[in-house]
Amino acid sequence: MIEIHEEKRSVGPMVLAGVAALLVTTLIFGGYTLLRRRHAETSAALSTPAVVEAPKPPKALVLVDDAMLQGPNTTIGGTVKNTSNEKLQQLSVELELKRRKDGVAETRLVSLTPADLDPGQEGRYSLEVRAQDYGAARLAGVKVGASPLPYISAQGQKRPPERLESKTVTVGGRPSGKRGEFLNSPDNPARVP
Repeated sequence: MIEIHEEKRSVGPMVLAGVAALLVTTLIFGGYTLLRRRHAETSAALSTPAVVEAPKPPKALVLVDDAMLQGPNTTIGGTVKNTSNEKLQQLSVELELKRRKDGVAETRLVSLTPADLDPGQEGRYSLEVRAQDYGAARLAGVKVGASPLPYISAQGQKRPPERLESKTVTVGGRPSGKRGEFLNSPDNPARVP
């Protein structure tokens, strides 16, 4: 006769596995709830309109002239017009220059002539740099003393067209015997240098 013994299974490991599964499920659900609440708070903060200041009306009009090449130097300049009803003092223009060799931007403050402008008055700025050192320039801002001034910018004077010298080139050689006849043809062969 064959005897079959069934081993008694202990209830302890099954209860321990059930408690561990319940603990992992609780932690996952708690983390999900926490992340969902944090996302809802962030979304609510982003959707609430922030207090936005009304943009200040521009107090100056800056006309940026095309850069002028003069030998090895480039002249960057333009005009600033006071469009406000108040006197603007210690005006300067901030220009951003990009160096050719490494592309790093460098800012320069250029004062106006005259530096103080009455309402409706204009002043000029000009900066001369070496053409081989800088590849690009742009207007970065207008300052009254050390504080920024609201402004608008527009295209100033255009660069005058370059004048090319006309040269007459005479090609040496023998003139054609007959008008409309090719110099080098099967009937009249010629050596081409």
